Amino acid sequence: MKKIFVLDTNVLIHDPEALLQFEDNEVVLPITVIEELDKLKRGNGEIPYSSRQALRLVDSFRQTGKLSSGVALPNGGLLRVVIEENKHLEKNSNDNKIISAAFSLAVSNDSGQPVILVSKDTSVRIKADALGLVTQDYLKDKTTVFEKYGNILTDNASINGIKSVKYIKSGDKIFRAYGEDKMELIRRQRSIMSISPKNIEQECAIDALTGTEINVVALTGRAGTGKTLLAIAAGLHFCVKPRHKVSSDYSRKYEQVMVARPIVPLGNDLGFLPGDIAEKLHPWMQPIYDNLDVIVGTSDEYMDDKNTDYRSSDYLIEADIIHIEPLTYIRGRSLPKRYLIIDEAQNLRPLDVKTIITRCGEGTKVIFTGDLEQIDSPFLDAASNGLAYLINRFIQEENFCYLNMKTSARSALADQAAKLL
Repeated sequence: MKKIFVLDTNVLIHDPEALLQFEDNEVVLPITVIEELDKLKRGNGEIPYSSRQALRLVDSFRQTGKLSSGVALPNGGLLRVVIEENKHLEKNSNDNKIISAAFSLAVSNDSGQPVILVSKDTSVRIKADALGLVTQDYLKDKTTVFEKYGNILTDNASINGIKSVKYIKSGDKIFRAYGEDKMELIRRQRSIMSISPKNIEQECAIDALTGTEINVVALTGRAGTGKTLLAIAAGLHFCVKPRHKVSSDYSRKYEQVMVARPIVPLGNDLGFLPGDIAEKLHPWMQPIYDNLDVIVGTSDEYMDDKNTDYRSSDYLIEADIIHIEPLTYIRGRSLPKRYLIIDEAQNLRPLDVKTIITRCGEGTKVIFTGDLEQIDSPFLDAASNGLAYLINRFIQEENFCYLNMKTSARSALADQAAKLL
């Protein structure tokens, strides 16, 4: 039996083409959704972009018929826009208007078709359920693939047929395996920028971060496992010149280390914060500066062309060796030969991850780090965020590596607190 799906605004913000994902069923947009998209469409960033894309798509179908009576969708479904009356909930909020529209459809539906309200807002689903409505999250890009992979394997463990890079420990040796049957012995206890690995997970992460044939790396794990620190150290390893010129480990493969973090919610305008762009970014980027201070405070082996010690993260930034910026303005850019680090990637939508990777030019390597159990975006969860989506889509690619780091290396106290609190 065909169904009627009523979409909340946040579904179209999450995926502007969501109305094409419900097969041959009927998709209904309350007029409040159109009004909310209209308010959100102005400005820069991912949210205005998604709003404009969604409105353009709806308008393209409007030109083929009347939205009030329904227009055909390419997959055999039907699209309608309805003007709702809020008869069922007292508070006249937009959420309540959308819930009321779905409830009215369910009450007046003579065909017996199930009416389902689709929303990424948990409070909307709870209120709708209290009225007896059937509700669900947007399911298209949900995945739990990340739960199956990312671990260091033993020599007798199954690799489950995946072609992406994984690491196998056999005795005192660690092998990098990828493709159908390719396997290479990796160098153990390797230090980068005088940062030494504290556990086997960090040893494997360093190999993945410095591997020239691995173009995309996803590092997940709780705070303190060293994801961001190792990623920045690996980037600087390729972009600064060693003091001892006899070293053969240095290669200027990348022109710049570029670090970006989403400003949650993604797309917020930095203009509301005081100061220039650096001052506006500082509260959001402080964890990056903290990691830089650890690296430059540890390393005494790397110097610039004028034999000046890297004693301050400010020098690395002023010399444009490392560049820090928000993700809000990345759309439309081309980034060749960059060591690109996307921190807190669990707060990205799948659409954001696609935008980032399609910005990568020739010779760019991109690193995504994040904790899938610590998501700040109100409309994402562990199964629907961009980092999980990336892992799901790239898990069969030979130039991709996913590692789930479980061992805290920050301090014994931090590890103790993570276990007890």
